Amino acid sequence: MTNDYDYDYNTSRSSLVLPEYGRNIQKMVDHVLAQSDKNERNRLAQALINVMGNLNPHLRDIHDFKHKLWDHLAIMAKFELDIDYPYDVPVPETFQEKPRIVEYPQANIRYKHYGKILERMVGVAVTMEEGEERRALVSVIANHMKKSYLTWNREAVDDQVIVNDLRVLSKGRISLDDSYKLEETREILNKGKKKKDKIMLPSPKKNKPY
Repeated sequence: MTNDYDYDYNTSRSSLVLPEYGRNIQKMVDHVLAQSDKNERNRLAQALINVMGNLNPHLRDIHDFKHKLWDHLAIMAKFELDIDYPYDVPVPETFQEKPRIVEYPQANIRYKHYGKILERMVGVAVTMEEGEERRALVSVIANHMKKSYLTWNREAVDDQVIVNDLRVLSKGRISLDDSYKLEETREILNKGKKKKDKIMLPSPKKNKPY
């Protein structure tokens, strides 16, 4: 018994250039390409751009989204569509350009778990004159170092470790007394937990008056 039905499966169809637009839009693009009259191609291309915009309203949030749609039309037509583009005629090389390499700042950090910004804060502190303001900044720096340390080691940290690290970072210009007391580990961890809970818990609903 022979099968007289000719099924049209996606696996037997040609690949879509931009799958997000779907096969019907691709068929419309092919139809525009098949037109011999340029005026007719222009008219159909403009109508197709309007359809593409309606199917992808999220593109309206993109700067110059109309330009983006015309570029997509050119891509789906494999840059073979001869029409009067309202923008510069798209060429394949524009979309094959490799992204530029992002230059990242290279800096040696003595203790990566403290970060570069904290090192800069230490640099500011060592230039300050002795006084209340300098002591307050050193206290903030030391406690922040302990908080940063606990981010990587949730168990505990000896205050002497922080005191020694601060001495190293300041090249000996900030030397806290061995008896210097930082915030308790439990307090630092509880602060982080309370902040997390506050973010996750929904605000209570107010009872409506009768």
